[in-house]
Amino acid sequence: MNQYVTGAVIRQLREQQGLTQAELANLLSVSDKTVSKWETGRGYPDIALLSPLAKAFQVSVTELLAGQPVTNANISANMLRSRFYVCPVCGNVIHSMGEAAITCHGVLLSPCLAEPADAHHAVQIEPVEDEYFVTINHEMTKTHYISFIAAVSPDRIQLVKLYPEGNAQTRIKPSGIRKLLFFCNQDGLFTLDIKRPKTR
Repeated sequence: MNQYVTGAVIRQLREQQGLTQAELANLLSVSDKTVSKWETGRGYPDIALLSPLAKAFQVSVTELLAGQPVTNANISANMLRSRFYVCPVCGNVIHSMGEAAITCHGVLLSPCLAEPADAHHAVQIEPVEDEYFVTINHEMTKTHYISFIAAVSPDRIQLVKLYPEGNAQTRIKPSGIRKLLFFCNQDGLFTLDIKRPKTR
């Protein structure tokens, strides 16, 4: 698991601000030996110091935890650029439309990389009235299951949470969806480009 803030990040941000270890220690009401221990990896700041530490470095707590600046370059807010993060500890699913520093249970999460759906994760899409009925050919046991299904269009997302021992299926509104994504708790994120099914 990733550390929630590293000594290298503390040193880098301290030097960027032109602060000595003693000056930083004074701002945080700790000793310069404490700052030295953080920077050499022999200790870590108490969680109560994260906000004062971020303030001293003139960054957000999120940037402090990420170890890098967070900028929003996704000015078009296109949902097709969606990223999904899944916590390995609790299974929490987090969505963003661009760059983000996401942590859960002290773990800095990386965005899931989507692979094309394969034969072991076959998807069937059938038009039913004014919806698509989506079924994924996958077991749904307590140890191996599909965690969520997401249908994405340029301006919206439909996210459905699934649970073990349930069914790997859902209904989605077809309005403008371009791709379907789904997450297997053992094999990761899969994607499928959507072409409007032909109606009879």
